[in-house]
Amino acid sequence: MPKTPRTTTGARAVNTHRPEDERLGIGASFAYGFQHVLTMYGGIIAVPLIVGQAAGLSSADVGLLIAACLFMGGLATLLQTIGIPFFGSQLPLVQGVSFAGVATMVAILNGGGGLPTVFGAVIAASVIGLLITPVFSKIIRFFPPVVTGTVITVIGLSLMPVAANWAMGGNSKAPTYGSVGNIGLAAATLAIVLLLSKVGSSTISRLSILLAMIIGTVVATIFGMADFSKVATGPVFEFPTPFHFGLPVFDLAAIISMVIVILVTLVETSADILAVGSIIGTKVDSRRLGDGLRADMISSTVAPLFGSFTQSAFAQNVGLVAVTGVKSRFVVSAGGVILVLLGLLPVLGRVVAAVPTSVLGGAGLVLFGTVAASGIRTLSTVNYKNNMNLIIVATSIAFGMIPIAAPTFYDKFPSWFGTIFHSGISSAAIMAILLNVLFNHLKAGNPENPSVFAAGTDRHVTAEVLECLRHGDRCEDGKLVDADGKEIRVVDSPSTAH
Repeated sequence: MPKTPRTTTGARAVNTHRPEDERLGIGASFAYGFQHVLTMYGGIIAVPLIVGQAAGLSSADVGLLIAACLFMGGLATLLQTIGIPFFGSQLPLVQGVSFAGVATMVAILNGGGGLPTVFGAVIAASVIGLLITPVFSKIIRFFPPVVTGTVITVIGLSLMPVAANWAMGGNSKAPTYGSVGNIGLAAATLAIVLLLSKVGSSTISRLSILLAMIIGTVVATIFGMADFSKVATGPVFEFPTPFHFGLPVFDLAAIISMVIVILVTLVETSADILAVGSIIGTKVDSRRLGDGLRADMISSTVAPLFGSFTQSAFAQNVGLVAVTGVKSRFVVSAGGVILVLLGLLPVLGRVVAAVPTSVLGGAGLVLFGTVAASGIRTLSTVNYKNNMNLIIVATSIAFGMIPIAAPTFYDKFPSWFGTIFHSGISSAAIMAILLNVLFNHLKAGNPENPSVFAAGTDRHVTAEVLECLRHGDRCEDGKLVDADGKEIRVVDSPSTAH
């Protein structure tokens, strides 16, 4: 019996037939990888901008924070995609600074802690997260399609406000925010994505997001909506300096608040790992999930040494994998290399930063919508017959939409509660997991026909009726016809039909 060809990547034997192990060549890999960078660039620089401003840093120091976040995001992406023993899921996942910790870090700064206290809290909490990853890696059986499909759907929906904000201009304080020009540019970018996806070759279709961003930027430049004047301002090359902002300070209260953020990050990253596994059609077992989470935590532990923060998988790039169909993890690795270079070459980062936010918004509508559509596709495989799965999906999606529809919903709750449930992704994931355990694992007490909603999904045909159907009988235009095409009369009583 012939053996399946195998190869070794990062000291782990892998099956060469896994879709994520496809190699596209250096040129194609870097082209698609650059598309990933453009997709997440706005998100990865937003956190250092917010935290840097809250810390009262100068523009030069904020620039160093951004460079550090790009640099560490690239290294974390390489670890996640290529992998070494016990670290890295070897999946096409882009890593970057997590949004989950922004509110907590700003709260620490407002409390007088300073950046060294933020960095100390991130380091300590990430070490704790690293120690508890074996627990998270064992819960994969609690993530069936009814859970993963729900979470993937909410991931896409929760990113829609981000796309809308980008389309409006990104800066709510700018006089042009929400202008017809900004939204028109986003709409033009969206139209280009759709046009290239329809009329282009397979290669052009896969690169439609990147090409639309380039064309959109050119259009913006023509109409004076892009500003490249700052590209030449600042150093061309600069290596992130360790402890530039001082040695970490370990404050117990700050660490406890950051541990909550780490728990949220672990839940979100677990969802992203399972989501991308489902999208590309590859197996994600408990070991692989654990390796991915450990890569997240070790990257988050090291990041503060260079001036960065907690690392996690970027949901918007999961959408890019879905919309392009490019499943290769080496494409994302190429994106990781680009991120490292952007961190070392601030001038390149300034070029990418010059891409108008409205252009990103137009592309983001397709990307984030694709994530939601992937979740719906997963939910279509769920069995809703004589069970509570429909209630699980309905309640979890509704629960996940609360912080999206009403961002101030949890403002009166304790800060630790708000930190966890302010994320629609975390809210939906927690609710879906708990309800799945309650109804599908703890079945004691479940009624035979659990609810009117579950009963409503149970369409059936009795054996008696099925026996009455002769060979060739079929439905056409809502009518039952026989093999000769003659309509069979349908009556109210089954006995009359006999």
